[in-house]
This record gives sequence, structure tokens and C-alpha cells, in this order.
Amino acid sequence: MIFTFSTYAFDDASLELTRHGRRVPLEPQPARALALLLTRAGDVVLRDEMREAIWGAETHVDYDRGLAYCIGQVRSALGDSAEQPRFVQTLPKRGFRFLAPVMVEDVAASEPAGPAASIGPPVALPPPAAPRAGRRATLVTAAVLVAASAVGVAWWLSPPARAPVVAVSIFDNETGDPAHDRFVAGLSDLVVTELTKLAPGRVGVVGNAAALRQPRNIRNLESLAAAVDADYVVLGQLQPQDDRLRFIVHFIRLSDGVHLQAQRFVRPPAEVLDFEADVLSEATRMVRAFLLMSDAS
Repeated sequence: MIFTFSTYAFDDASLELTRHGRRVPLEPQPARALALLLTRAGDVVLRDEMREAIWGAETHVDYDRGLAYCIGQVRSALGDSAEQPRFVQTLPKRGFRFLAPVMVEDVAASEPAGPAASIGPPVALPPPAAPRAGRRATLVTAAVLVAASAVGVAWWLSPPARAPVVAVSIFDNETGDPAHDRFVAGLSDLVVTELTKLAPGRVGVVGNAAALRQPRNIRNLESLAAAVDADYVVLGQLQPQDDRLRFIVHFIRLSDGVHLQAQRFVRPPAEVLDFEADVLSEATRMVRAFLLMSDAS
């Protein structure tokens, strides 16, 4: 079966997820989780059912951690958020539900496939092509059914989903040298500017909220997510490393605090201003890789 939803398509035979026709990387176990969610779209999939589909009855693993990882990978692949889900909703202690409208096409059918039917009550298909005079009536019937299906899908569709939001926290000068304060703080503002230009309308960027300007020792990622209504955050730290300086850029998913990526750059103190190009390039690359995957491939 081929399941299509939003800008994605998923083949449950090959476990391949694509977006705009381009492959989205997804490991086999998260892919099996997505297959079950799509097959049961709109219904609650119990945690035990999900475990059975992913690992089977004979495999013994840390199911809670494994399930959290699989669902987290599915959300990451779809650019989804646990706090404001567009696709995968978590029902605490019960299971999961796929929220978005899904269309399904049976590619293995022996007869030519008709328009993909939406998941829901079955729709009677027209009989095989009628001879001569009956053929025109059959075509009319098929057209009516297609139109009715389109109306049903339009009725089911929800309002356009919110674009993922990336917060950029003020970067931290952890060298103990106040001479770097202005450069480090200004660099976070440059990242905001760069990300804002990256994909307007597809990625939201927040950089001037009060919660993002707090010192690192009182900054809390959980409260940060609620305060700025963001899905991800970019953090930066300038630190000493022997007789050199290092700058670390972090890209974190706020729903569960997972570090999706961190990159370190090391330079002599005389080249501290050259960190600007490193950090801008890396922050842009991270957002492309995780939120604009079709652009990055």
C-alpha cells in the first residue's frame, strides 16, 4: 500500500518515506511504527500493539525507551512536535494516534488503480467496463464517485498546519573574558537573521523573546518551549580549550530535550571573529537537515 498525507508518501512494503518524491531517511523500526499508525489512521494504537508491530512477541528490549525513540524518530522525519502534533499524537499511558488525513492506494491490485481512496467507510467501486451503451453510464458513475470522494476529503482536511518554529537563544561566553561578550551575543542575532531568510513560511524563527535572553545558569529548556511556543532551539557556547578557543553549536528538540546535533569548532584566540562564518553555516545546515529535508537532499 502507498499512504499519502500532507506532502509525504509512505510505502508499507519497502518501508520508504518520501517527501515531494525525495526519500526521507527513516530507520526500519521507526518505519514499522509509522506503517502501523498509517494503517490505523484516526484510531488509537495501543502501546502493546505498537511494541508487537515493531519487535514482535519474542524480542525483549527496554520497550518504553525503544518506543520513545521510535516515535521521536517518526516525528523528526515528519518535522512534527509532541507539544503541538500535526501527525502523531501521544495519549499518555495508552498509545498513539495518527491525526492527519491519509489517502491509500493499493499498488498490488491486478486491475488498474483508480483514484486513491481516503481511509474511512468503504466506497462502492463501479463494475468493470460495460459493453457499448453501458460504458458511458459507467464512466459517469465513476466521475460521480471521484467527485464525492474529493468532497469528503476536503471536508476532512484540517486547517493548514503551523510551520515548525526554531528558537535561537542568546549565545554564552564561557571563557571568563568579558571582551568576547559583545561578539558572542551579536553572533546569536546574526543566526536569527540568517535563519529568517532561509525558508519564510516554512520555518518560523524566534530570537528576541525574554526567555531566550536569560543567562544559561537559569535557562530551562522545558519552560523555554512553553514561553516561546517553539519546537527546536539553537544554542551556542564559546569556551576555552587549552590555549585555543572552541565554539559549540547545539540543535535541540524541545519536546523531549534530545540533542539532534552538536558541532564544535576550534580556533586560536586571534581568529575568534572567524567563528562567525562557522556558526552561521552550521546553524543553517542543521535547520536544512532536520526541517527542510527535501532541500538538503
